[in-house]
Amino acid sequence: MRDLTDRFLSKKDRDKVRNCVAEAEKTTSGEIVPMIVTASYHYPMAEMIGSLILSLLTAVAVTLIAAVKKSWGGVTVWDLWIFPAVFSVAFIIFYALVKNVLFLKRLLITKSEMEEEVTEAALTSFYREGLQHTRDRTGILIYISVFERLAYVLADEGINAKVNPDVWQEVVDIVVSSIKEHKQADGICRAIKKCGELVRKNFPIKPDDTNELDNLIVEKG
Repeated sequence: MRDLTDRFLSKKDRDKVRNCVAEAEKTTSGEIVPMIVTASYHYPMAEMIGSLILSLLTAVAVTLIAAVKKSWGGVTVWDLWIFPAVFSVAFIIFYALVKNVLFLKRLLITKSEMEEEVTEAALTSFYREGLQHTRDRTGILIYISVFERLAYVLADEGINAKVNPDVWQEVVDIVVSSIKEHKQADGICRAIKKCGELVRKNFPIKPDDTNELDNLIVEKG
């Protein structure tokens, strides 16, 4: 999954996003930080369950085919040796397949599990990246997890004291829909602009305002 962020946003796209943040922050003291990560979790159970199911089906099928093709037919004790041999080899192959073929791995993970992991990772990232340390507690994290194709928005207490936290779902919807349309750079810029619009009234730019946080964080897995 290491190159997912590179495929998600090119260098040109990243520069575009940084410029969008700079433009939005010209009118507000809010600190908007888009963060792109490869994945919020590695989901080891998906690889294990997927490879177990596929290996089991393959081993059963090969054992039965081998038994039927014999001239005398029927399953014997000798055929049972086929099953563990095929299962062992198939498990190794399918484990690597599920691990590296991302759309297949994604099929084995429930949406609720991905949403839970993205939420937890976003909360952790908010504090790890220091968004809670801005002067007026005006940090806004637009967290985007590429593998899950999900986003989460967190604002610090200074903003949430004046802005209804429910409005951030609008920003999330902008990002997620743009990912589905393969126009993520444009979508992230629209989300940044939307964040600026939501906080501009209560948090206008100050004469001594400085850029306290990075305009884009890209974290590779």
